[in-house]
Amino acid sequence: MNVEAKYRAASLYVGDLHTDVTEDLLFKKFSAVGPVLSIRICRDLVSRRSLGYAYVNFLQPADAQKALDTMNFDLIEGKSIRLMWSQRDAHARKSGIGNVFIKNLDKSIHNKVLYELFSAFGKILSAKVMSDEQGSKGYAFVHFQDQSAADRAIEEMNGQLLGDCRVFVGRFKSRKDREAELRTQASEFTNVYIKNFGDDMDDERLKDIFSKYGQTQSVRVMTDPSGKSKGFGFVSFDSHEAAKRAVEDMNGKNINGQPVFVGRAQKKVERQAELKERFEELRKARIRASRGAKLYIKNLDDTIDDEMLRKEFSAFGAVSRVKVMQEEGQSKGFGLVCFSSPEEAARAMAEMNGRTLGTKALHIALAHRP
Repeated sequence: MNVEAKYRAASLYVGDLHTDVTEDLLFKKFSAVGPVLSIRICRDLVSRRSLGYAYVNFLQPADAQKALDTMNFDLIEGKSIRLMWSQRDAHARKSGIGNVFIKNLDKSIHNKVLYELFSAFGKILSAKVMSDEQGSKGYAFVHFQDQSAADRAIEEMNGQLLGDCRVFVGRFKSRKDREAELRTQASEFTNVYIKNFGDDMDDERLKDIFSKYGQTQSVRVMTDPSGKSKGFGFVSFDSHEAAKRAVEDMNGKNINGQPVFVGRAQKKVERQAELKERFEELRKARIRASRGAKLYIKNLDDTIDDEMLRKEFSAFGAVSRVKVMQEEGQSKGFGLVCFSSPEEAARAMAEMNGRTLGTKALHIALAHRP
């Protein structure tokens, strides 16, 4: 083993750290096991506040292993720390190999209990119950060293009762894989959602309306506690073709004198993914529309403030934002002017670049977008 490989083999990741934990405190903690080469708490570049995790590098791999075996989930400053081997290879972390996803987890199960429950199936690299200020979010991830251990855990634990909850245990899927799966489900739907048919509707009548498109497995009009229709319901067909025909033919048609909506029934996670995708498309569209509409103004006179800059540039179009950068109340000599269109920004740059404002000639350029 070369020096670099040995160094990596003796490196531990320390997670779930209290923000008050210091390098000195970690050094004292881990030096009890064996010689420590270095400790680095990862911090915010600006505030220097701890990000809640660190790396501990031992001189000997055996000492790192001992720390992992004896100190995992110990309390430091009132918080249980989480130790794992430092995995610098991003591909290995994100590949999904050996990764298991657990949901419907009893809120009483924490990291240490999770680790102990799943360690029977093989060597665990990481076990993490996802949580927030209120505690467990009800789902977790366990990363095994090899896929065979993960497969055993899935086979044995899926559907088991842990605490008061029956858990789902399955292979971890990346966001990309989950989104692809949702798209596949969307293209092969069999469940149809119908709304806006009023309160004069029941299961039998809805079935009569939609059964002409194919064999139905279930039909349900949603009702209030008194049994009155809420104006929407679901029809499940035995084939995608039947469901597709129903949507294409019935969407917009009148039932009870009003046009109804008929479309693919979506699960909550599908609706959330679709809304997220739409939001991302709108965000990108706004970026494309505003590209070239932001000007970077340099060499500003110290007397120029936001209002004076807005007044000078408003002659060229609608100014959406003006900002003179400041430090401790004093101008830093540069700022930004945002227009509603690239054409307006181009006119302003052509007219104002080099023009004297106050006592200085302006230097103007298009602001670069990230």
